[in-house]
Amino acid sequence: MTATPDIDHLRQWIGRTQEASDVITAQLVKGLRATLFLDIGTPVEGDVAPFTTHWCLAQPVVPMSEIGSDGHPARGGFLPPVPLPRRMWAGGQIEFIDPLRVGDTVTRSSRISDVTMKTGSTGALCFVSVDHTITTPRGTAIRERHDIVYRDIAPAGDAKAAPAPTPAPAPAAKHRESHMADPVLLFRYSALTFNGHRIHYDRDYVTKVEGYPGLIVHGPLQASLLIEFAAKLRGGKPPATFVYRGVSPLFDGAEFSVNGNETAAGLEVWTANAAGVPTMKGTAS
Repeated sequence: MTATPDIDHLRQWIGRTQEASDVITAQLVKGLRATLFLDIGTPVEGDVAPFTTHWCLAQPVVPMSEIGSDGHPARGGFLPPVPLPRRMWAGGQIEFIDPLRVGDTVTRSSRISDVTMKTGSTGALCFVSVDHTITTPRGTAIRERHDIVYRDIAPAGDAKAAPAPTPAPAPAAKHRESHMADPVLLFRYSALTFNGHRIHYDRDYVTKVEGYPGLIVHGPLQASLLIEFAAKLRGGKPPATFVYRGVSPLFDGAEFSVNGNETAAGLEVWTANAAGVPTMKGTAS
């Protein structure tokens, strides 16, 4: 069992900032469109990119000697050195202001906004919130809050090793599409986002070390599919604001669905596994 994080030490990271820039290429847009089950087309400079293209840009690049055991860069740089071994994309909020386009030079300005501890069904949880502002030469394109959760790996036989309660089935969906969660889909998204996290491609690691039953579908991949689905239901226009959270892991090896219903406030969207159990929920307004 990992030692309990020193929250006072970790909160010293609040206020730390980082800035990085990258360029949206036609090749990146083609790859992301293909991975999000969109029409690939022949993108040229000025064409609108998928709405979450910024998640593919300016990702950290470190030497192999500085990679942690989970495949991420070793902790303690921009993000606080949370000692809990499991790291997941918990959710967040995105405000879409101006579309990203092929050829844009994009700058991401990031700030650690909060670090908190909670106790869940699996033990200690540490949440790190990061605020991002995404800009292009035209001005601000996206404002975002990204929530990351860290948790421990309980020993075999420990009561805390029991899985978290399964979320209740979602209501019937008026709008629905389905896709296959296979290793190629996960590999493609990991490559597009330069994400070395082993839970998405290393079956031995994810099952024998982290104790999951299969490869895990990326949180941002699910969120991207939900955002594109919401835009499709609105004639191609992205939501002004999208709020989302992961509610249960989605594993490879089976079909999953992307779902939506209109509500008085906008759209309720969610991904669900083959049994219909929600894995990520979002609201688009």
